Amino acid sequence: MKIYINGKFYEKEEAKISVFDHGLLYGDGVFEGIRAYNRRVFKLKEHIVRLYESAHSIMLKIPLTQEQMIKAVISALKINKLDNSYIRLVVTRGVGDLGLDPRKCSETGSVIIIADKISLFPEKFYTQGMSIVTVPTVRNMPEMVNPQIKSLNYLNNILAKIEAVNCGYDEAIMMDSMGYVAECTGDNLFIVKKGHLYTPPQCMGTLRGITRDAILEIARKNKIPTHEHVITRHEVYISDECFLTGTAAEIIPVVKVDGRAIGQGRPGKLTLRLLKKFKELTAKDGVKY
Repeated sequence: MKIYINGKFYEKEEAKISVFDHGLLYGDGVFEGIRAYNRRVFKLKEHIVRLYESAHSIMLKIPLTQEQMIKAVISALKINKLDNSYIRLVVTRGVGDLGLDPRKCSETGSVIIIADKISLFPEKFYTQGMSIVTVPTVRNMPEMVNPQIKSLNYLNNILAKIEAVNCGYDEAIMMDSMGYVAECTGDNLFIVKKGHLYTPPQCMGTLRGITRDAILEIARKNKIPTHEHVITRHEVYISDECFLTGTAAEIIPVVKVDGRAIGQGRPGKLTLRLLKKFKELTAKDGVKY
């Protein structure tokens, strides 16, 4: 495996950054997780745009143009000879001192691209569905670290993941500060009720997921009614179907939430239909390399 760091490729064992990098010291940076299917990078431009929007929001200057960043991602895939891959693109504030002041950091920052494989959940979850639980850790409020910023500071999500694991679950629902469903620790959440598709709006402590938007687009093209508005746990419990979306997770059915069976307790028909349509989309959509 060769890893891209600031314009050069290094063997995995030699890929290093400074211990004074603010990405390490303070989580001061942004990232994207991207998928490649059959030598096509899915929604690459959308991921790059979101990366630069996140960086702009935290006043982090990325030393590459968007076009140069796209070429760097493609180069990482080619040099590692990967047809199907998960790409982790990381941009940090760069080397500074032990203080918080970002003005002390290097002007160029650090750009890291890792192209590898990922298996987020066991395969049986995709065929049989998974059970999830609500945890006490509340999703960051937009007035704090805005969830729309995909920053390297993921402690909020990690604490919720720890609570899920301690309860014997692989994924958890996080609520927002007003008690509405926000998202899961690494995925967006959808429910189905009477043929309608619902997901929390991005303004309610959720990340605007690339896969989330792809599912909404697929649903609209297939004349499936879609709604983006607040969702309570009660509405999740009484839904006909539930599923999660994310770049790493893709689409994963949920069959039980907080001990309550969802629908018939198995992956729903609309969920499976959307999963099929999503696979068809990833097979033809994306930047070829």
